[in-house]
Amino acid sequence: MAIKVVVFDLGGVVFDWSPEYVYKELIPDDEERRWFLTHVCKMEWVIQQDGGQTIAEGTEALVAEFPDHEALIRAFYERWHEMLRGTLADGIALFERLEAAKVPLFSLTNWSAETFPYALEHYPFLHRFRDIVVSGRVKLAKPDPAIFAEMIKRIRVHFPDIQPGELVFIDDNTKNAETATALGWHGIHHTDAGRTTEELERLGVQF
Repeated sequence: MAIKVVVFDLGGVVFDWSPEYVYKELIPDDEERRWFLTHVCKMEWVIQQDGGQTIAEGTEALVAEFPDHEALIRAFYERWHEMLRGTLADGIALFERLEAAKVPLFSLTNWSAETFPYALEHYPFLHRFRDIVVSGRVKLAKPDPAIFAEMIKRIRVHFPDIQPGELVFIDDNTKNAETATALGWHGIHHTDAGRTTEELERLGVQF
């Protein structure tokens, strides 16, 4: 099947986002910071907010679990915008190259419904996707197959007969890319734009 649509993840593909940008300042010691981000404000906790839990609920629950780290926990979302350092030049170049070739582009992202408006306001290129499925808005998160089903449902609004084998999904998270592939899509684990470009070309994407 020929590829008809490319779906982008956002963080790590077109956005430079990392809690390290805030916590390097708050916790200068590397080992101590690594422990905190692995055991307290860990990605599993962030995914709960990305999956629809409110920031207030998630924060209060974590403070109750780790009261000695209250200030550091509250800093996560209070200073969240400082973690979003901007766009990744090579990821944006890939996006624009595909767009120029008139490849239909969509996005599927794990992102809190409460913080995503900040990105929409400050990064106008997001409005150039035909549609974006934001996990916090649909209360599902990758790699749950249900969020991929929601994405293909949205794509079929534009392309009613599209099949999974006609979709490419680009994500910097291996598990998410593997889930897409298991569902019949062409999942690409994004490590850098050069390799992703090679994979798109191998799949026959003309751009």
